[in-house]
Amino acid sequence: MHEPTPPTPLIGHRSDTADAAIRELDDRRVSWFSVEGGKHRGAIGTAEGATITRAVRLAVEQGIPIVGRVSSSGADVNEGVSALHAWGLAARALADASGVVPIVLVLVGPAVSGPALMLGLADHVIMTTDAFAYVSGPDVVVSFTGVAIDGARLGGPTVHERESGVAAVVVADEEEALLAAATLLSYLPSNHLEDPPVEWTDDPVDRDSARAAAAVPARATVPYDVRHVVDDVLDEHTWFELRAGYAPSMVTGLGRLGGRAVGVVANQPMQQAGSLDIDAAQKAARFVQWCDCFNVPVVTFVDTSGYLPGKDLEWRGIIRHGAQLLHSYAAATVPRLGVVLRKAYGGAYIVMDSRGLGVDYCVAWPTAEIAVMGAPPAVQILHRRRLLAIEDEDARVAEARELVVEYEDRFLNPYVAAERGYVDDVITASDTRRVLAAALDHLSTKREMAPRRRHSNIPL
Repeated sequence: MHEPTPPTPLIGHRSDTADAAIRELDDRRVSWFSVEGGKHRGAIGTAEGATITRAVRLAVEQGIPIVGRVSSSGADVNEGVSALHAWGLAARALADASGVVPIVLVLVGPAVSGPALMLGLADHVIMTTDAFAYVSGPDVVVSFTGVAIDGARLGGPTVHERESGVAAVVVADEEEALLAAATLLSYLPSNHLEDPPVEWTDDPVDRDSARAAAAVPARATVPYDVRHVVDDVLDEHTWFELRAGYAPSMVTGLGRLGGRAVGVVANQPMQQAGSLDIDAAQKAARFVQWCDCFNVPVVTFVDTSGYLPGKDLEWRGIIRHGAQLLHSYAAATVPRLGVVLRKAYGGAYIVMDSRGLGVDYCVAWPTAEIAVMGAPPAVQILHRRRLLAIEDEDARVAEARELVVEYEDRFLNPYVAAERGYVDDVITASDTRRVLAAALDHLSTKREMAPRRRHSNIPL
């Protein structure tokens, strides 16, 4: 990472705890603020709230990203209610900036109580391994619940990387955190009115995707790591995964295809056979919406057996949360490409950016299985009475096996969907990179009439 240029301070908005400046981060001009130290370990009072608010408002005015470095013990109790209003004003400014300019917060220490909620307003949070964040601390938890827990287990980086999804990236120290922030911003425009920067590479767009083709087993029940497919299809060394530890049955991240920045959403067959649950749906939904905020095309790799069944998921509202992904894809106006790698069953197939939701270009590999459901359960539903009428168990099993083969031959292939226009083409797996790159090139001039501000990137 290049050395930053001397920052330009925001005169009149500086305290012992907070400062703000216009500076360059790896040749990228950003509105920077930092909250740390002082008498009360980064506590946010009136001056600190004003500093953050000024930095955020200035970023919107100048159309440049926001990068905030945070280490705060919460609202400054010495100022009382004024401190609460101070971080509330800063939070309002961040909410107004959401979807207008990229917001990246780097957490290098604590984020406690109300100010911790500001992390949820950021597009992405990068945490160091010694940082932690929670709204209610260990003492409050034990007094209310009787359960003793330490700060690391309550809100450490492992928790926010794997359980809450607050942390998009966890790194060792502040230097790595700033490098991650610079890398993240390199894929993004400075604001919602611009297109992402193009960075050409030496990786030919017309090369074979041989590693991607070899990574996917022929048998639909054999797991594999979809990241091997993604990494081979994208430009070499450009894959940057976000929230890798959270909702691992769904993969999200940024990369380049023919030099153009793209957001990637992919089912992960290594986890729950790539099925969707609440966390996976929310993870992908917010990512798609965020890409749409900043004009980043979305490429979706589909290999899912459907929504994960279960009483707990239904009671927790998978209908509502599953619909968030549906809504995010349907509302997105950026170029959208889809590849059906293997399984695409039921409602999950529709939700993963199908033709019905408005995907611009969708292809399938010859081994893809696009259907309402897999063959065995479909046969049990379609031919239940017929099979029950067979008294001999061996004969019943043999008949069921024949019906499964018949169903697979008739329905579990991509050609039926292609004939009806639901899939644009059935392609050889090794052609995936060049086909997608060509499609993205054709779609690069796609424009849709939209209001001055499209929408905010709310924390789904």
